Amino acid sequence: MSSLDIETKRKLREMNATDMLQAFEAQDEAMSMALSFDERVRLIVDEAHSAFTTSKVGGLISRAKLRYPNADLRQVDLVEERGLNRNMLASIGSCAFIDQNQNQNVVFQGFTGSGKSYLGCALAKQACRNSIRTQYVRMPDLEEEWVQAQDKPLGAAKFLKKYGAFTLLVVDEWLLDRPSGDFLRMLLELMERRYGSASTVFCTQYQQKDWHQRLGSGVHADAIMDRIIHNTIWIETGSYNMREKIGAVQE
Repeated sequence: MSSLDIETKRKLREMNATDMLQAFEAQDEAMSMALSFDERVRLIVDEAHSAFTTSKVGGLISRAKLRYPNADLRQVDLVEERGLNRNMLASIGSCAFIDQNQNQNVVFQGFTGSGKSYLGCALAKQACRNSIRTQYVRMPDLEEEWVQAQDKPLGAAKFLKKYGAFTLLVVDEWLLDRPSGDFLRMLLELMERRYGSASTVFCTQYQQKDWHQRLGSGVHADAIMDRIIHNTIWIETGSYNMREKIGAVQE
């Protein structure tokens, strides 16, 4: 064990350097005697940084409010049977599409039960692992939160600032209901704020050709789609029902 004195330990705790303190205390004194000072410091910093990163990633995942927090792109089942492209999954898993020079969007489109939500959460989790500030939300919940926000002082502005600021936003059940009125206008403002500066993942049953009608077929639909479709990676999740498959395995 490390022979740090009580006062030094107290100072490290006071500076919130508990990761470094734990790394110091975990270092075997007999073994570390054979190392140079630089080597000992490097090992301590490496261990403390690893603990810090693990804690940071865990916090990002927790705050992202993922529907499937255990989702993982590296563990996607039946890729070939579902018509998914492994190379494409690996590509988006690198999170390069979120790069400031690209800020692309991703659409997971497929039938009910085809794993859209899982893939959206898996991609969000991968973004968290890359220290990217991420948020998951279902579109019905987004609408409910918007309605509540309008009843509060500056609520609408705070709402738009919040959802406009996430580097990656995952909107599940996109266009499940037809947006209208204030909610439709809010979606346009939100997409405008995020356009060119952030990335959005849409999980939806509807093909691109159906979006305009679902968005009301008017000028707001034109404007919303114009801010989404031209810089988007489209991934079809097919018709294979993963819920049926999982249910059959559990029986």
